[in-house]
Amino acid sequence: MYFRLLFIFALLPFYAATAQSNLREGDIVFQDSKSAQCEAIRQATGSEWTHCGILFLSNEKWMVLEAVQPVSVTTLELWRLRNRKSFAVKRLKAADSLLTSAVLHKMGDVGGTYMGKRYDIYFNWTDTEIYCSELVWKIYHAVGIDLCALKPLRSYNLQAPIVKSVMKQRYGKNIPLEEKMVAPGDLFNSTLLVNVPIQ
Repeated sequence: MYFRLLFIFALLPFYAATAQSNLREGDIVFQDSKSAQCEAIRQATGSEWTHCGILFLSNEKWMVLEAVQPVSVTTLELWRLRNRKSFAVKRLKAADSLLTSAVLHKMGDVGGTYMGKRYDIYFNWTDTEIYCSELVWKIYHAVGIDLCALKPLRSYNLQAPIVKSVMKQRYGKNIPLEEKMVAPGDLFNSTLLVNVPIQ
């Protein structure tokens, strides 16, 4: 994927090969993060996966484009240190045919437009601020690939005490139950993706 992130990183060859892994640019990485918010996400979604990002190569190093505070990139090595215990990689089933050089280039351009944007703690479906799984979903959507359906907030488990506490802190009494959103677990369970063995 030719991620042109505000000229921070050099452009690299499509699906560049590396000696240490079978990863590909455009792969989606998932982790079970350690923060209090991530525990609420775990309980609300029923999934261990609470954070995600997209892989790309820069100077022969794997990097992750992710929506944290703010949207930025980090090395895969440092990214993995934030896991509690698990780490996973998924790939589009038809990546060889669908993720052409031109498509990856466009995905990179779209990813670059989000660089520096604030993390969205309210999980609103806007481009003003953005959260991790929203970033991944929108980058793929920009090239005509919807990885999964969006879901209203009310469809998640909102009864767990930590979930109720987080929602009260952020929304007060005005909980946006109909707000469309996508969780890392929704992406992980996408029927369009396959598991990638981690070497």
